[in-house]
Amino acid sequence: MSTSCSTSLSVEQAIQAVRAQAHCRLATEPVPLTVALGRVLAEDLIAPLSLPPYDNAAVDGYGIRSTDQAGLPRRVVSRAAAGVVAECPIGPGEAVRLFTGSLLPHGVDAVVMQEECQAKGDLVLIPAGVASGTNCRRAGEDVRRGHLALTAGMRLRPQDLGFIAAMGLSTLPVRAPLRVALFSTGDELREPGNPLPPGCIYDANRRAIAACLTALGCAVTDLGMIPDQVTAVTAALREAILDHDLLVTSGGMSVGEEDHVRTAVSDIGTLHLWSVKIKPGKPIAIGTVADVPFLGLPGNPVAAMVAFLIIGRPLVLTLAGRSFFPPPVYPMPAGFVLTRSPGRREFLRVCLDTGSDGVQQVILCQMQGAAVLSSMSRADGFVDLAETVEKVQPGEMLRFLSLSDLLW
Repeated sequence: MSTSCSTSLSVEQAIQAVRAQAHCRLATEPVPLTVALGRVLAEDLIAPLSLPPYDNAAVDGYGIRSTDQAGLPRRVVSRAAAGVVAECPIGPGEAVRLFTGSLLPHGVDAVVMQEECQAKGDLVLIPAGVASGTNCRRAGEDVRRGHLALTAGMRLRPQDLGFIAAMGLSTLPVRAPLRVALFSTGDELREPGNPLPPGCIYDANRRAIAACLTALGCAVTDLGMIPDQVTAVTAALREAILDHDLLVTSGGMSVGEEDHVRTAVSDIGTLHLWSVKIKPGKPIAIGTVADVPFLGLPGNPVAAMVAFLIIGRPLVLTLAGRSFFPPPVYPMPAGFVLTRSPGRREFLRVCLDTGSDGVQQVILCQMQGAAVLSSMSRADGFVDLAETVEKVQPGEMLRFLSLSDLLW
């Protein structure tokens, strides 16, 4: 229906524009805790009980009344392991043998580690100076019943599932996975494992972007390689919009006469060709086909991955119902020298390395070209250089983005 070419955008402006056009419309579904890893929490989780649910011992030892006179042996009147309630409260001059997790009997306000005590028969000598509350876990000190435990929009990690299990929940309301249709175009492309005629290349982009989408929790439908024909691309798009939440492709977005994705999307939807001040990562296209968002990535392999991780990832997270936060930035010293032309925000592929002084630093992966996939394979992450940077000196503090963070 239409194509528009925007003026040059900064990376921040592009991310803001992407997120402004995206809205989560995914259904909510209950899933067992056992299969909730990596899913997106659809609703705020309110604690159904306090954690811990009762006052309990933090160590193996003896429960006492801290107000009793120090220096005198105390009579051990009972024993309580975790899951066992002591038979009776303790009185003056008494103690109870406790183990980690034991419910504190009435009257106990401190627990002394067994290594600090001297036990003989049914008597135990407690050191002086034990304060009230020593080695006691109080009910609700972790989270209180009725209070917010986890926030909607977070992607569930192993530690989150442990926290949820501790509250006694067996099912969770989560977003349905984002359904993404992915395809490549280009008559020069061949599937890995097949013969490679002269002038052809194997389709690496589709495999890499599919893996990125899967790592972010998407359900990916691989539509394969579509012939470089407007009718073929249009037919693939019309079929994909029926049961997908996002359309993604690489290549076919330039103004060349053999790049037909741009034409096909424009004919049946809306397409915005963006000139983003990013290196590598041009060109990038955002659009819609029958109200389904479309993301067009560059054809060069590294450019496609960088564009996806920096610009496409915020789009995916927003559509998936996730809370969006910029990835963590780690200040790291440079282990290299660089001179470059300013004007674009550049994402250099780097490896972590330990310098001669024992301090961790970042070093450049050899060959930073937009088609050099080995640099992505070797990289631990990116160094994010601002548009104005012209030189990098050894030891200069740089902004490091971890690929592990970008792929979660």
